Amino acid sequence: MAKASWQGTNLPRVGGFNRAVVLDTIRQHGEVSRVELAQRTGLTAQTMSNIVRALIDDGLVTENGHAPSTGGKRRVLLKVVPDAYSAIGLHLDPERITGVLLDLAGGVRLRSRRRVPDDASPEAVAVALARTSQQLVRRSGIADGRVLGVGLAVPGPLDAAHRRVLAPPNLAGWTEVALADIVEERAGLPVVMDNDATAAAIGERWAGCADRAGSFVYVYLGSGVGVGVVLGDQVHRGVSNNAGEIGHVHSGGGRECHCGKRGCLEAYCSMRAIVADWRAASRQSDGESVAAAYERLCRLAADGDATAVRVLRVAATRLGHALASVVSVLDVDRVVLGGPALRHVAELVRSRVAKVVEAQVWAPKIRPVRVETALIGEDAGAVGAASLVLDHAYSPRLGTLLGS
Repeated sequence: MAKASWQGTNLPRVGGFNRAVVLDTIRQHGEVSRVELAQRTGLTAQTMSNIVRALIDDGLVTENGHAPSTGGKRRVLLKVVPDAYSAIGLHLDPERITGVLLDLAGGVRLRSRRRVPDDASPEAVAVALARTSQQLVRRSGIADGRVLGVGLAVPGPLDAAHRRVLAPPNLAGWTEVALADIVEERAGLPVVMDNDATAAAIGERWAGCADRAGSFVYVYLGSGVGVGVVLGDQVHRGVSNNAGEIGHVHSGGGRECHCGKRGCLEAYCSMRAIVADWRAASRQSDGESVAAAYERLCRLAADGDATAVRVLRVAATRLGHALASVVSVLDVDRVVLGGPALRHVAELVRSRVAKVVEAQVWAPKIRPVRVETALIGEDAGAVGAASLVLDHAYSPRLGTLLGS
């Protein structure tokens, strides 16, 4: 018999959801009293007291001094215990692996970077990912039981149901690779996996606390272009967990994309495409890698080189047009730009995208749109990957209530 469209819930699920709401509210506000918690969450004083007591007993929350006196009894402040638990985040880029160790409050305790092995086979890359995870745990000195797991951020598209990477760009020979399972077996820790743009959006929400509450579109600019969508504090992944593949939206033009189609946004706005346009415009040779050439291009643009600035502005204009459509369809009022492609040129790109979005977006007086740069820097993919683990364990999700 087929399930109904909506499923009922039960008290344990409600209890788990309320606990996550309380913990997330404490985390977002840094320090907060029980009275403020009750006001912000709508829970009764008794329910709040029971949840807070359990969180303290579990070592997730601690009492941390008193709020300033307002004439009555001073309120005790609560805060999350940062080192109660940690998570590993690994970001696989076609050229490098970035790893971080993230604490419960979203702070980065350790970082690690290494090049992708010359033999960029799935097995060699999986070994490098697992070793990065193990080295971070070893360097941290944290007991194994205090590391919740490993988050893995990878280029899409993904087969989430089977934990597979399907055909990532610039990783030749990768077809339906069960990467999460391979890394999990070698690292000896549970692994969760998501595309890098969605992971970065979760990382931005986790690190940004109250500054990233609500709804926003996170644009990840790295080797490719992707979008992570957060609506009402809930990550939107889509039917196949591949929401946000804006890089393959037609942007008007006939240039061939690495996916085999023509006119994709990524064919004009990826690092490789921008470098190709710059080389053509400035008659540069192609003797260096794309990553090195893009770094040099961005440094030149930051120093005011006219050709480099013009090439980046053209790409940012195309990106702005695409994002104006995304904003109008989703009805969000904030766009966050992040990722390693913004190094040295974040404001140049942000200002151009903002101008295009403002000019094109529907009903700007009703819903003015802010375009901001990310709070987490170029390690957004790795921080986001670790946040996947923390988010799955501790953030309030509708799935908790619905049993999904």
